[in-house]
Amino acid sequence: MKIIKRNGSEVTFNADKIKVAISKANDAVTEDVRMTSLQIERIVERVILSCESLGHSPSVEEVQDMVERQIMAHGAFEVAKAYITYRYTRTLVRQSNTTDDKILSLIECNNEEAKQENSNKNPVVNSTQRDYMAGEVSRDITNRILLPKDIVDAHNEGIIHFHDSDYYAQHMHNCDLVNLEDMLQNGTVITGTLIERPHSFSTACNIATQIIAQVASNQYGGQSISLAHIAPFVQVSREKISRDLKRELSEINVELSEEAFKKIVEERLRVEVRKGVQTIQYQVVTLLTTNGQAPFVTVFMYLNEAKSEQEKDDLAMIIEEVLEQRYQGVKNEKGVWVTPAFPKLIYVLEEDNIHEGSKYYYLTELAAKCTAKRMVPDYISEKVMLQNKVDKNGEGHCYTCMGCRSFLTPYVDEDGKPKYYGRFNQGVVTVNLVDIGLSAHKNMDEFWKIFDERMELCHRALQCRHERLTGTVSDVAPILWQHGALLRLKKGEKIDKYLHGGYSTLSLGYAGLWECVYSLIGKKMTEPEGEDLGLKIMKKMNEYTAKWKADENIDYSIYGTPLESTTYKFAKCLQKRFGVIEGVTDRGYITNSYHVHVTEKLDAFEKLAFEAKFQALSPGGAISYVEVPNMQNNIEAVLDVMKFIYDNIMYAELNTKSDYCQICGWDGEIEIKEKDGKLVWQCPQCGNTDQDTMNVARRTCGYIGTQYWNQGRTQEIKERVMHL
Repeated sequence: MKIIKRNGSEVTFNADKIKVAISKANDAVTEDVRMTSLQIERIVERVILSCESLGHSPSVEEVQDMVERQIMAHGAFEVAKAYITYRYTRTLVRQSNTTDDKILSLIECNNEEAKQENSNKNPVVNSTQRDYMAGEVSRDITNRILLPKDIVDAHNEGIIHFHDSDYYAQHMHNCDLVNLEDMLQNGTVITGTLIERPHSFSTACNIATQIIAQVASNQYGGQSISLAHIAPFVQVSREKISRDLKRELSEINVELSEEAFKKIVEERLRVEVRKGVQTIQYQVVTLLTTNGQAPFVTVFMYLNEAKSEQEKDDLAMIIEEVLEQRYQGVKNEKGVWVTPAFPKLIYVLEEDNIHEGSKYYYLTELAAKCTAKRMVPDYISEKVMLQNKVDKNGEGHCYTCMGCRSFLTPYVDEDGKPKYYGRFNQGVVTVNLVDIGLSAHKNMDEFWKIFDERMELCHRALQCRHERLTGTVSDVAPILWQHGALLRLKKGEKIDKYLHGGYSTLSLGYAGLWECVYSLIGKKMTEPEGEDLGLKIMKKMNEYTAKWKADENIDYSIYGTPLESTTYKFAKCLQKRFGVIEGVTDRGYITNSYHVHVTEKLDAFEKLAFEAKFQALSPGGAISYVEVPNMQNNIEAVLDVMKFIYDNIMYAELNTKSDYCQICGWDGEIEIKEKDGKLVWQCPQCGNTDQDTMNVARRTCGYIGTQYWNQGRTQEIKERVMHL
């Protein structure tokens, strides 16, 4: 068994230390109130059993809490007082400097929390360590100076989660929709160098990847680009190739028929499109930004964004190439084709690609084939999104999320035109709904009272995020604010105007709706009473954000938080506060957003139809998924799910498995096994458990992760049931 030290490092559990600590407290009291040696032994045994039943490696604080409870259970209150006093004294000593110890553990690569914080960051490499070290300093400043104490305390206790506090000290926002069209058509500036409008498709792709890298280094969330913005450059290359071919033929005095000429042009054009798409895929995968990971970028594939039929056909050509190359994958260090984490792909299902016999149905078939093997693309239903995303003019719109699931709300600019690209999210604060449910002790009046208090706490935390960005000048991130990724402001100009009026959003995240409902009424959300309560809670959160928006002219929005490492933190905090409660706190994770619990047995169509009701009430971001087995030999079933998505839910994905063992060449599913009280990944063919010699890709919570996960998220992945 392992234990997590205060600096985040994981070490072997040593029961003797518990015995020594209790004995010191025992020796500090008078002889008449001391415990016997046998009693101390019994306490140690009980603590060990409690730790083993947790399902995760306990922290030092958790173990010490268990010790306190066991001492008091034996009636040795004076000993307990001595033990608590000792803990308090040691805490005061540690509080004098906690940051240095954490930074040193990061450098030595033994900080278990950092290792598993982000499933797409390698904590061993210098760039990641540098980012984590800077983050620790920033987080320390944030907690001690910048944030109110009650918000910091609520975050530390798992009542709320103040996202990305390691970036809060800087004037940085969360995620955005890059206005690639403006930057390519009107030029941009990258690190002081003027980049003019590209004269070919391949150059446009190269510039796009440079923009992606620059944007990723100037904000901390996801970003999205649209292939429709590079589609016009296919025609630019077509015209250039035509001119070059005419010159070549003239030089050798050869004439070709119009049909033959066009065929050569299109063949050369296809080669250029292939090279351009390859540039995007390989540069995104191989780039490391200043925060030590590949850019978290989503590529949007929406045929109806094209401005003409010719441009639509050219966009279809690009989409086809993107899907073909993603289906192939990328080679790992052994030269084997594996699944990359990025870029994330989103394919829009629309009238002219969803029906058999429609013009672009071949792309949908290719998308299904790619999903079955590589887990992407994910799917947006144009039909449902046009119903869900209606602006003040009464018009529906279809557009991409920012990164994995964060959606902007509909917005009309001063000229009455809808605008999405060039907008951004200011930040996220997530409420732990399970904690509210358990704190109410099944009393609904008490629940709504606590709910109101927590909403106001989140509101104040979100206001802190907004105020931190207020006064930010464009000079802090020229690529974003001055050169077109978001805006084209002057040097020294403040971004304040764009923090109001709906141009950008603030996200009220939520987690654990499933467990919250169950804790209050003992019903699953899939039961009628549970569904009614779940929907009522969602509607109530929307009422709050609507009120805040009306009062402050700031666009607050409900966001289905993609908990990664935080799911484990919340679960541990709940167990500490409320103990282990069956169906609520008996696992090392809580359920993401409104999702049905991963162990609930529903078929894919039932799950998507059910969750669609909740997704519509999460306008700031949400995604649903179905867990499926290897579908490479059953593409028709994948297409059936995709068609159901088109008719029933705005945004969804299919989760498959895509693994490889570098030791024995196994290319099936790498399994999760329990070993020494810890969940480990193991090759079923050769028994390999060395994570450095495996390629494992799993959908974490809206995006693919490839660097492994903490114990809570690993347990959640292990317990997922199949929906097909």
